[in-house]
Amino acid sequence: MSESENQATIWRDVAFRAYLGSTGFSGMALAMQQLLLSWILIGILKLPADQVGLIQAVIGLPGVFVMLAGGASADRTDARRMLIRVYLLAPIFPLFLVLVEQWQLLGVASVIFWGLGMTVVQSFSMPGQQALLNRIAGKNIQQGVTAATAIGFVVQVVGLILAGQIDTVGVTPVLFAQAVGLCLAGVMMVRTPAANPEPPAAEADQTEKLGALTGIRQGLHATYDHPLIFNVLAITFASSIFNAGAFITVFPFIVARVYDGTAWLLALLMAVFFAGATLSNMLLLRYQPLLRPGRLFLIMQLSRIVVIFLMWIEPPFWLLVVATIGWGLNMGITTNLARSMVQESAPKPFLGRILSVFSIGMVGSAPLGAIVLGWLIEATGTLNALIPAMVLSAILFIYGAWFSPVWAYRSSEAQ
Repeated sequence: MSESENQATIWRDVAFRAYLGSTGFSGMALAMQQLLLSWILIGILKLPADQVGLIQAVIGLPGVFVMLAGGASADRTDARRMLIRVYLLAPIFPLFLVLVEQWQLLGVASVIFWGLGMTVVQSFSMPGQQALLNRIAGKNIQQGVTAATAIGFVVQVVGLILAGQIDTVGVTPVLFAQAVGLCLAGVMMVRTPAANPEPPAAEADQTEKLGALTGIRQGLHATYDHPLIFNVLAITFASSIFNAGAFITVFPFIVARVYDGTAWLLALLMAVFFAGATLSNMLLLRYQPLLRPGRLFLIMQLSRIVVIFLMWIEPPFWLLVVATIGWGLNMGITTNLARSMVQESAPKPFLGRILSVFSIGMVGSAPLGAIVLGWLIEATGTLNALIPAMVLSAILFIYGAWFSPVWAYRSSEAQ
């Protein structure tokens, strides 16, 4: 079957479209969370960077453990049914903050409670969402991942635009929009066809008998025992500490302090970032499956230095926009390639658990960087907090190209 026929088959699949609808609405709500948390702390509560970084870490770090539990649950239970429950219960958290804001009690404690709740939703659902894609996409893993990632970036732009209205319309309407997005994600997941019952594989059946903690431990062992997966995840985890951390913690302060921006300006720049990520995934979809995705993945580590350097020199605003687009292009490619390599290579009985470890590398490590970066912002200046990301990117390229199997990896889908 030709490449164009493969892609057409994916888009005609009713199950895949329902899956995209669910991931789209949930992605929109979680993109709103990213901006809302930063701006409530920075723009409304007016907290300094070191406190913001600490609060972001307190909110984000529990997600590391929840992701592992979510991955084990995705392997032991029906991921579709689990996601329906998570998405339909999730609106409780933004509606809680609506009540708090209406009672004029908005403060650090209430924001932390809301943030922790949304962290649990994101962290528990992400591995199941990714594992479900493998069943729906079938043999077209690279195309399925790319299409889902591209749509995810598009709806993130929509979510950011909605969240950017917080200074104009207030906290309550924006949080209501977040709650509606989560409800719609659950409804669309209901429309995703249930899997045909299959006899469980021996390893998966044994995991179910032994319980979640044993499943988590087995997933960690499976990740460590697979050299390619382990190295892709190690590079992703290390990169996310200061690169994803820079986007979550440093970037909002650059907008607020260096360019004297509002929540709307932050939303626009974050939307530009995700638009770049969307474009990169559309370009990848045109050329996938790639035979050597590991090489491009590592080259992107070097190119990231250039775009972050442009931000570090405090450029004029137009050049900041260009650098933001470049950063989004880079993130879109590296995220897509890392996820594709992991999903292609992961043993099926451990897929959900390995993807939970992957999710930690993607988003769970950023809170660790938030503590250090928040302190660096106050100690050395906002822009200087970008330096660790540039240094680490160079180190990761050298490690990945010379000391890991990532550079030599050949995709089985492209052969």
